[in-house]
Amino acid sequence: MKEHLKKYLVELVGTFFLVLTVACTGLLGADGVIAPLAIASALMVMVYAGGHISGGHYNPAVSFAAAIRGALCWTQLIPYIIAQVLGGALAVLVFNCMAQDSILLVKPTNFDIVGLIIAEFLFTFALCYVVLQTATTKNTSGNSYYGLAIGFTVLTGAFAVGGTLCAGAFNPAVGVGLGIMNVISWPLVLWTICANLLGGAVAALIFKLTYTEE
Repeated sequence: MKEHLKKYLVELVGTFFLVLTVACTGLLGADGVIAPLAIASALMVMVYAGGHISGGHYNPAVSFAAAIRGALCWTQLIPYIIAQVLGGALAVLVFNCMAQDSILLVKPTNFDIVGLIIAEFLFTFALCYVVLQTATTKNTSGNSYYGLAIGFTVLTGAFAVGGTLCAGAFNPAVGVGLGIMNVISWPLVLWTICANLLGGAVAALIFKLTYTEE
């Protein structure tokens, strides 16, 4: 149980800094490419920091994909998700304290539901697929590039569709954080979460169909 608690704590800390970076760069007016670069970098460094302990998921969709793939015990899935969502919620609380209720000034952004679902699905699929291929196989065990691969997948998605077709969450914990911050409405948060989890599930299924165990 003690080892499991270490994993949950690492997932909470990593998700906290990911969502805090989303909040700070997204709501405090970071211009141009700064926000996507900062968010992808935050994910990358946290993956490197905690990957050897918890897997460095920081994302319920990734944890769901890892459970389907067999890289995470199903009994740990719910605690992982709780830790991730709690980390994201704490990040929003801390941000609100630092930014002096700037969340209250945010008006939610509207996105077309069809475009949002497709965009969130595709790039969550890409993210989970990259995680499974680079961080859960014996062929790539101990590699030094998995954090970069994962971070740059999020960067690609953020540049491609973030802020235009969707909020660019690719992560239910981030989606919940965006809902709390009023960046997107709660109905869109729910659609985002569904698309994220579906993307993770399909990525795991494609992985299982194409990967040959050593």
